[in-house]
Amino acid sequence: MTERKTSILLWILAIVISITVLGYQRMTGPTYPLKGQETFDGKTVNYRLLRTHTEFKEMPVSITVPDKTIVAVMQYRRYKSADEWTDSQMQRSGDTLNAQIPGQPAAGKVEYRIKLIIDNREVYINKGTSVIARFKGDVPLVFLIPHIFLMFFSFMFGVRAGLETLRKKDNFAWMVNWTLLISFIGGMILGPIVQQYAFGDLWTGFPFGTDLTDNKVLIAIVLWVAAFYLKKKSKWWILAASIVMIIVYLIPHSVMGSELDYKSGKMKNKYTMLLNTPLQSPPISTYIGTHLRHIPSQTVI
Repeated sequence: MTERKTSILLWILAIVISITVLGYQRMTGPTYPLKGQETFDGKTVNYRLLRTHTEFKEMPVSITVPDKTIVAVMQYRRYKSADEWTDSQMQRSGDTLNAQIPGQPAAGKVEYRIKLIIDNREVYINKGTSVIARFKGDVPLVFLIPHIFLMFFSFMFGVRAGLETLRKKDNFAWMVNWTLLISFIGGMILGPIVQQYAFGDLWTGFPFGTDLTDNKVLIAIVLWVAAFYLKKKSKWWILAASIVMIIVYLIPHSVMGSELDYKSGKMKNKYTMLLNTPLQSPPISTYIGTHLRHIPSQTVI
């Protein structure tokens, strides 16, 4: 096989690995919708339950239940709070049963579950396990789209650089350079901007917090800086950086990220002063009109 064909195959392999790993990371993350189909007494229920939504906006909750005799009740409360469960009967529209969860400040979380009443018997979707939804601020697409693309390409170049070290006539230097450059722009410049818009903090990883998304970006950057300076001494630094990058990116996205503590009122972002807002909040226009003056201007999205 010619060198050119080998290079093309390695690029294809790098793309496949990147799509697989990053897709797995996204789909196993705590913000990816919970999808499922369950059957109770021969009656089918389909659902796609959201686990992330825009701050201060009511979050829709819907399930597909063709059988018109089935009644559903959504139960919800603020996550890790002293709140009692609030019941909200879901309203039918054709084959769909709908309800809404009141909006929360950015990084606020709500847990909810759905109870079905079938022939006077109560059963729970997802075996009664609560779904945790986190609210976030809107991120302008001008920052979000480049961030996503650059993070994908930085990962792809990193994988390709690692594969290149396995060739006898390797040419990985420029790949390492591009990996480091793209990773820095996507992860250390655009990443904090996205974080600021979404949760009011530029950085919640080490040494300030435990956000695994921020921390894995930091680990990848450090490794590729080392690879950049040591690549002439040994190409195995590049392979090591590539392998470790794949491992850390297998960690689901958004794990241990920003979260409001409704009990203590402590939080490392700018929304702490809004923690006393009850889950059964007033209309969004009233809420914002009352509290807007307390929110620092740079956190209003």
